[in-house]
Amino acid sequence: MAAPAPPLVSAHLHRHKQQRFLQKGGTMAPARVLASSKYQEQETRAVSQAAERMEASMQNLKEKLYQKHKRSLLPSDLLPTDLLTTIARVSGCLPYMLPPKCPDNCMTRKYRHITGACNNRDHPRWGASNTALARWLPPAYEDGISQPKGWNPGFLHNGFPLPKVREVTEKIIEAANEDVTNDELHSDLIVVWGQYIDHDLAFTPQSINQPSVLGETDCLRTCENQNPCFPIQVFANDTFSMSMDCLPFYRSSPACATGSQGVLLGNESAIYPRQQINSLSSFLDASTVYSSTAAVENRLRNLTSEEGLLRINMQHSDNGWAYLPFVDQVPSPCAQDPKADKGERIECFMAGDSRSSEVISLATIHTLWLREHNHLAKALKSLNPQWSSETVYQETRKIVGALHQIITIRDYVPKVIGPDAFNKYIGPYKGYSHSINPTVANVFATAAFRFAHTAIHPVIKRLNAAYESDPNLPNLWLHEVFFTPWRLIKEGGLDPWLRGILATAAKLQVQDQLMNEELTRKLFILSNNGSLDLASLDLQRGRDHGLPGYNDWREFCGLPRLRTETDLTTTITKRKVVEKIMELYSNPNNIDVWLGGIVENILPDARTGPLFACIIGKQMKALRDGDRFWWENANVFTEAQRRELRKYSLSRLICDNTGLTAVPHDAFILANFPKGFERCDNIPSINLEAWQETLQPALTCGLPTRIEHGDFVHCSEAGQSMVTYSCHQGYKLQGEEQLYCSKGGWNSEPPVCQDINECENKSNPPCHSSAKCGNTKGSFHCFCTDPYVLAKDGKTCTDSGRLSKGAVGSIILGVILFICLTVSSWFVICRWWSYSSRSSINSYALKDGRDPPAEGDCKNCYEMNRSQSNTVLKSLDKEHPNSPGILLCM
Repeated sequence: MAAPAPPLVSAHLHRHKQQRFLQKGGTMAPARVLASSKYQEQETRAVSQAAERMEASMQNLKEKLYQKHKRSLLPSDLLPTDLLTTIARVSGCLPYMLPPKCPDNCMTRKYRHITGACNNRDHPRWGASNTALARWLPPAYEDGISQPKGWNPGFLHNGFPLPKVREVTEKIIEAANEDVTNDELHSDLIVVWGQYIDHDLAFTPQSINQPSVLGETDCLRTCENQNPCFPIQVFANDTFSMSMDCLPFYRSSPACATGSQGVLLGNESAIYPRQQINSLSSFLDASTVYSSTAAVENRLRNLTSEEGLLRINMQHSDNGWAYLPFVDQVPSPCAQDPKADKGERIECFMAGDSRSSEVISLATIHTLWLREHNHLAKALKSLNPQWSSETVYQETRKIVGALHQIITIRDYVPKVIGPDAFNKYIGPYKGYSHSINPTVANVFATAAFRFAHTAIHPVIKRLNAAYESDPNLPNLWLHEVFFTPWRLIKEGGLDPWLRGILATAAKLQVQDQLMNEELTRKLFILSNNGSLDLASLDLQRGRDHGLPGYNDWREFCGLPRLRTETDLTTTITKRKVVEKIMELYSNPNNIDVWLGGIVENILPDARTGPLFACIIGKQMKALRDGDRFWWENANVFTEAQRRELRKYSLSRLICDNTGLTAVPHDAFILANFPKGFERCDNIPSINLEAWQETLQPALTCGLPTRIEHGDFVHCSEAGQSMVTYSCHQGYKLQGEEQLYCSKGGWNSEPPVCQDINECENKSNPPCHSSAKCGNTKGSFHCFCTDPYVLAKDGKTCTDSGRLSKGAVGSIILGVILFICLTVSSWFVICRWWSYSSRSSINSYALKDGRDPPAEGDCKNCYEMNRSQSNTVLKSLDKEHPNSPGILLCM
C-alpha cells in the first residue's frame, strides 16, 4: 500500500503537473505565466513561507481567544513575549526579525553586500533584501490591519463604495491600439530603462498559496475574497465577462510580524498593520545583473574563470556576442517557436532578476549588461594580473553599479520628473547621510514608478543596419514578444531590436489614451487560454498594499487636496476624464493613487505630473543620499576614477556590446537616422587605467595564498596591508578571515573552506519535509522515496501518479504466491481425485480387459484428458455423470 501524501504536497502538485504540461509542448495560462515569472528564490520563499505560517498561527490564536472571551481583543489579551518568540521561531520568522551581523573587515568596507544588508551600520536592515517596504504614510486597510480596499462587499469609503478596478480600466484607462500619440522627444528606450531600473529596485513576492498551510483555495479557481486570493471582479457588459467570471489575483506576501500577526505582539496595545516584502535590495546596485542573494549570485558567476566573469549561454551566440544563460530548471514557462521541432526548446534567460524574459526589450538590456561586465572584467584583469578573480569580479560589479546610478540619476530621472522637480526634490549631491533611510517606499514601487505603464507602445519595431523596416523582420504587436527569448536568438540577435528601440518614439501619456489594448486585454497572452489586464493589476495591487488615496498623497507632497469636481479640473485638463472619475468614485478622496497620478497634467519638460514627480524625486534622493556606496561618495572611487565614470552613457554601452556603429549621443532622445546619430568612435568611453594598481614596495609578504573553494580580496588601509578571505556558496571559513602583513610575513596561515552540511540545518531545512536531504560538495540535493518525485522547485516531493517499485514488487510476489498456492492445491487435489477415480477406472478397465493407468500418467488434468483412453472417459461420463474423475479431467 502506498504511503499517504506528504504534507504540502497538494500545494506543489499543480506545479509538477504544470512542468509535465510544458514538457509536452503546452502553453500556460497568463496568470500562471505571471506567477512563474515572479519566481521566488530560496531565501525569499523561506521568508514568505515563514510569514504566512506565522500569520496562520496568529490568526488561529486570535480566533480561539475571541471564542473564549466572546469579544474583540483588548490589550490585556495580548500574549506573553516568550510565547510570541516561540511562535516566531517555530514559524521560521525569527531570523528575519533580528538585525543581521555586520562584519567589519576590508572587504565589507570596500564592497557592498549582495543583499544590501549592513550598508548602514546603525540600521543594518535598511535597504536590505527580503525586508518590508517603507511606509511614508500609514496604510489604509478596511479593517485597519490587513484587509484591502474593496475586500468587504458593501463597505463604504467616504459614504460611497469603491468602483471595481475592471470598470475603471474600461471606462477611464483603456484606449484602442490605434489611439496612440507619439512622444516626439523621447525614444522607446526611456520606457525600457524605466522598467529595467524598476526591476533593480523592487520585487514584491506574491503569496506562495499553500492550501494545507493556510486552508485557502486555489487563487486560479476562485472568485471569492479568501486570503491570499483577492480576485479582480468583472462587471456587467465587461469585455472579459463573456469568457470568465473574474481575473485571478494573488495578494502580496506579508512581512513577518505584521498584519494579523502583529495584533498579538507582546504586551503592547499597538497594532502592526500588514506590510509587504521587497525581495530585492533597495539600492541602485545593478541587482538586475548580480541578484540580491548569495545563492543566485553564485549561479550567475563563472567560478572557474580567473577573470571574475559571469556565465554566458553555451548553446547560442549572437554573431560572436554572448547571450544570457538559460535558467537551470527546465522546462521554463517561456513560449516556444511554433515552427520549431517539438524536441527543440529555448528556455527563459537567467539574470539577476527573474523577470528578464518578460519582454524582448527587457531581455536586450539585461544582455547588454552581461556583456559589459565580462568586457570590463577582462580589461581590468589585463591591467592588474595580480588581482584575484574575486577582486576582479567585485571591482567590475562596483563599476557596473556606479554606471547604473549615473545613467539613472543624471540622464533618466530629470527627463521623467522635469528639471524643476529635480532641483526641488533631489538637488546636488552633498554626501552620504547615515540618518536617511534608503528603503524603497511602498507607494513608489506600487504606484508612482508604474507611471511608465502608460508610455508603453503597442507596436514593436525591428530595423536593419540602415534603420529601415525589413520584410524578414516585420513589426510585431506587443503581445507577440511576451516571454519569447526564442525571437531574440532566432530572429537576428540584439541589433535589430536595439535599432527599433532607439529609432521608435515612446508613447506619450495622454489623459484619454492611457493604456492600449495590448496591455489591458492581451497581457501575457501566449495562446488562446485567457489574458490579464495590467491596469487592473496595478489598481488592485495598490488596494492590496493598503495605499492611501490620491488626495492623501497630494497632501503628503505639499499639494492642495482636490475636494470637488471643479478642483479636479485644475489638474486634469480633459473634462470628460474628470466626469468619468467622479461618476465612478463619487468622492475625490476615494481616487486610487495610481489612477490620480497618471491622469494629472504633465509638468513642463517632464513625463509625470506633480504628484509622481514628488514621490519619484523623494525616493531617488533617499536612494542616493542613504547609500554608503554611492559612486560620488569620496570613499568609494578615487577622483580620477570618478572623472572617467562621468564620461559613460547608454550610447557607449550599446557601442561596446553590439554590432551597431552609430547611435544617438543621448540614447533617451529620439533621433531620425542618420540625423542625430553619432559614430561610435565619437562617443566618449572610460579609460580603465585609472583602476590600474602597482604593487606597493612595502608589500614584503608577497601575494596571499589562494585557497580551494574560496578566494580573497587584498586591501591596503593606512599603510597596513591586509587580505580578507571568503568561501564560495556552500562552504564555510575555518581559520582567520582577515590576515595582516607584519614583519615580512602574514600573521597567520590562510584559512580553509570547509563544506557546509546543509542537511543539518534544522531551523531552516534546505529540503521540504516531504523530501529527504543528501549533502554534496558545496551543495545538497533533495530526493524522494518511490513513488514520489521532486517537484519543479527541486525541494518538494509530489506524487508521480504511479505505483511505487515496492508496491509493484509486492503485487508480483502476491501473484506468484497465489499461483504457487493454486498449483499446489490443484496438485494435491489431483493426486487425491486420481487415487479415488483409479479404483473406478480399474474396475471398468478389468471388465473391458484393459490395464489401469499408471499413477504417474496423471500429470495434470488436461494432459490426463489426452493420455487416457477417451473410451474410458466417455464411458465414465455416461455411466457416472457426477463422477469425481470426470469432474477432475474434463
